[in-house]
Formats: sequence, C-alpha cells, structure tokens
Amino acid sequence: MLKSLKFTYCLAALALFGWSATPAAAQSILRDAETEALLHDMATPLASAAGLNPAHVDIVLVNDPSVNAFVAGGQAVYLNSGLIQEADTASQVQGVIAHELGHVMGGHAVLNPGAKDATNISILSLLLGVAAAAAGGGEAAMGVLAAGQQAAIGKYLAYSRGQESSADAAGAQYLSKAGISGRGSLEFFQKLQNMEFRYGYRPQDTDQFYSSHPSTGDRIATLEDTYEKDPAWNKPDNAVLERRFARVKAKLYGYIGEPRLVLRAYPETDQSIPAHYARAYVYHRQSLFDKARAETDALLKAAPDDPYFLELDGQILLEAGQPAEALPPLRRATALSNNTPLIATLLGHALIATEDPANFKEAEGVLKNAVARDRENPFAWYQLGVVYAANGDMARAFLASAEQQSLSGNMAEALRSAQSAKSGLPTGTPDWLRAGDIEMQARAALERGKKRR
Repeated sequence: MLKSLKFTYCLAALALFGWSATPAAAQSILRDAETEALLHDMATPLASAAGLNPAHVDIVLVNDPSVNAFVAGGQAVYLNSGLIQEADTASQVQGVIAHELGHVMGGHAVLNPGAKDATNISILSLLLGVAAAAAGGGEAAMGVLAAGQQAAIGKYLAYSRGQESSADAAGAQYLSKAGISGRGSLEFFQKLQNMEFRYGYRPQDTDQFYSSHPSTGDRIATLEDTYEKDPAWNKPDNAVLERRFARVKAKLYGYIGEPRLVLRAYPETDQSIPAHYARAYVYHRQSLFDKARAETDALLKAAPDDPYFLELDGQILLEAGQPAEALPPLRRATALSNNTPLIATLLGHALIATEDPANFKEAEGVLKNAVARDRENPFAWYQLGVVYAANGDMARAFLASAEQQSLSGNMAEALRSAQSAKSGLPTGTPDWLRAGDIEMQARAALERGKKRR
C-alpha cells in the first residue's frame, strides 16, 4: 500500500529511520512495504561494501517529481519519486545510492559549512539548473541568477565540488566491492548530462559561479575509465531486482502520475504485471472500482500468494467501503509478509472499520505488533488509539495520541496528550515513562520554537 505521509517539521524529530539531520522544508514521505523492501535489498550490498550495517541504513522515498537524491546527515539516503520514474533500471538507482553513501561516509551533510540554507547534499547539485531552480523556481530560472544568489550558491557549490568528486570515487568503490557493474551508474550520469543540454546549459558560457562545480562530462569521463577497468564491468544486472524494480516503478507511477499519462504508458493492451499494477492504482484513484478489481484479479491470477497483490486488493475493498470483504486478503497479506508493519497496519484499520467490537481485540494485537516493529508510523498509532478508546482505556488512548502527534510535528497537542496519559497511568510503568519522554521532547521542541521566533 503506497501511502503518503506529510510532515511540516524537521524530519529529525521523526527519527523514522534514525535520521539525525534533515532538510528544513516540509516533506512528503511515500511509504510502501514492497518499495521499502526492494530499496533495502538494493542498498544492502552497497552498505556492506561501505562498512555500514545494512540494518541501520535506510532509503527514504520522497514524494517529489524532481530527479534528485540527497543525504542530510545520519545513515539515510533520500530518493525523490521523480528519480525512480526517470531511472530505467534498478542498477541505475543502485549507482545513485552508491554515490549518496559516499556522501554519508564522508560526513558531507554534517561538515558542509556552506549549507546553512541548502540543508542537503544532492547528487543533482552538479546540475547548475537545479541550483538555479532552487533559487528562482521553474524552467525560467535556468537562466541568469541575481548576483546575490549567484554569490551565495557559488560559495556552496565551491565547497561541494570536492564532496561530489569524493562521493563519485567512493560510490565506484562500493559498486566494485559489491560486485555490481558501474554501467548503471554511468547511464544515470548520462541522463543528468542530457538534462543539462535540455535546459540549455553550456559549460563554455559559464562564469566562475558555474565552474565551481565539476562538469558532468568530466565526471562521466573519470568514472568511465574507473568502471571499465573494474572486474564487474561486464557482469549482468540482477534479473530478480530488475523485475521487482519494474513492478515498483509502475505502481509508483500509478499512484502519483497523471491518469491519462499513466494509461498512455501502460495501455490496456499491455498485459504485463507492471501494467496491471499501474492501472490498478490509477483506476482506484479514479474510483473506478470494477476496473481496479479487474486489474487486481489479473495480478492474483498470476500470483495468488503474492502479499503485495493481496494487500492492494484489500486496500481497494477497504477504501471502497467494504472493510469486511477486505479482511481475508489483508489477513493473508499480513501472514505471507511476516507481519510487515505497514501491511499489518492496513489490516488493523480494516478490522476497526468494520465497526464490529468482536474485531477490536484482533485489531489491538495486530497494531501493537506493528508499532513494536515500526514505532515511527503515525497512522498505526492513531488506529491503536482508536482501539484503546473503544475499549475504554483512555490513558493508553492518550499515549497513542501523544505518539501520533509527536510524529506529526504537533508538539502542543503531543504535550497535552502525554500529560493526560501520565495522569491516568500507573507511576513507574513503561507506558508512564514513555509518556514522560514524549512530554519532555514536546516541551523542548516548543521551547526551541519560541527561541527561533
């Protein structure tokens, strides 16, 4: 189930994946069990090659159509949805992840003294157009910037030049150690170069502001020489990852793309799994229930025990107002996915939506297990709070609300809910202590907000 979670606060407060520093702007994070599993599997050999524990490295999907990836401190790599849509293969995305891990290992987001306003280190900082768009917005900004903007961004890019070269070299090393060909990495850099040409960037026409960053052509030449000498250069792409990537790319496009464009890319004559996936999402978004179900029926006919197909089938039924009918596919999806928290949360939601008190005990168990494995899921906390309130356990309902509100950045409400929870919970218990933790975190966040004003 693709789900967009909008946050209007510093993502460090989320700690969703152990983030320690983030972009200051509001972000919308796309969460989906299948996508997160794929990105984790794509990143695992690269994280290991970098000397990191793959369990502590997270790849976060940001709902943003720009072709971008960045790091912002900690061991998290952020990929924009636009990058996934632009990439043709999983190996191209792995090339981006390797590059970004080079920034992680270099501590670039932490060390960069020129990033006071530009709070992330981006693979596309090599593109002058991206810096221009950040300053002015839109294609019109691809031209000349105001002198003050040029000076400010120029200083930032001057420092970034060494970082990008360092990340390029590190990324190439990680791909090599992981036994992954650098062809995908080069292909993606060539895409970026094509973007430069598309927006009219000409290196010979630039001033020192623009030349402060290494040109894409120079970087491609350097990487090409490195990759072609690597033993993995002629190694074929991982066929399983490529099939999974085609599925995820299609479902993502179906979820966020303009319907007419999605149906043009995946017409009804296309009977492949990715096409069924994309159309199921786009028809569901258009409230075309019968068409959406026909697509999920085709998916389940091809793979009746695929937990993600079952999850989508249950989601469509639930959101069409048929929660009881959604329970069988969602129960199977939860079981077949080893109780993956995001899928289990959808099951818990469906159990509550039946409005049958007999289902509330199961919902409580499912949701408690989900938040135990993924504490930073505000929707799961909200649903758990609903169950607690229905059962008359208002103290834990307030605690669940405090968890949800703190994750959503509403610290004033989090503080009130935490205080209400503490007053109703036995002193010294784990839940009472957790309420106290949230209370202190909320107070601290509110105080920081006052000082900034």
